[in-house]
Amino acid sequence: MKINNPFLFVLLCFTLCLLSCENKTKEKIINLAGLGKGQETLKNIDNFDKDTKTLHVLVALCDNKYQGIVPVPEKIGNGQDPDQNLYWGAAYGVRTYFKKSKDWKLLKSEKKDSIRMERLIFQHTSKKNYYLVADAYDGQYIKNCTKDFFYSNSGQMKDVLSVNNTKIGLYGNAKLVSYVGHDGLMDFQLSESFKNTDNQTRDCIILACYSKRFFAPLLLETKSNPLVWSSHLMAPEAYILHDALTGYLNNESGEQIRSRAALAYSKYQKCSVKAARNLLVTGW
Repeated sequence: MKINNPFLFVLLCFTLCLLSCENKTKEKIINLAGLGKGQETLKNIDNFDKDTKTLHVLVALCDNKYQGIVPVPEKIGNGQDPDQNLYWGAAYGVRTYFKKSKDWKLLKSEKKDSIRMERLIFQHTSKKNYYLVADAYDGQYIKNCTKDFFYSNSGQMKDVLSVNNTKIGLYGNAKLVSYVGHDGLMDFQLSESFKNTDNQTRDCIILACYSKRFFAPLLLETKSNPLVWSSHLMAPEAYILHDALTGYLNNESGEQIRSRAALAYSKYQKCSVKAARNLLVTGW
């Protein structure tokens, strides 16, 4: 079957992903509370310019081979190819969507390592003290991506990055940390401790199926503030994050930010605003 309409093609791909998430949820609801604790040696550097504010986005690339999803077309389901990936280089992937945004200017793109395949650094076009850093994790390392998200929110993992002679904060030094991708917690459990270590409350956005249900037990330990996450199956496309961040930079409330995200989802997914608001929720 040949699909000529790009929107229908992407919609079909996400439908397959959603069916996979639904099957996983029906099979088992994982209780993450009370797991054994472990500890890793994590980088913890915080000497950055405190006048800057970073939004750090961790993207687990869609991966037919290494993730528990119904396979999408090979071209966009190769977790080792960021350029074509559903969550990165495709039409509504983070890289493509933010590069086209008039609100953000791409400063730099760089290759990182075998786990983080690409890093993008953006600066907001009007609020120039705001930076957005997006990391594309090889799809087979979705567990690493998920752990880094929790370590960042707990303040256990911190790093810095030099941009045009300015040091900005990464991971736990970021003002907001976001996870985008498949909900890997449907497939695996994490035994590490993600307890908050610095008494700072960070904001977060989690775009993954059933993210409130699966991420909440561990996120509670981090003392993070969930601005947008999901109650059911969803397509974690970049317009949700983009519009939510617009509200965030305008110092809007969690409810206003959630409303922006829901309106974007309603527009692109062609569903009712009520359905989108039931899907994308805010707070505990």
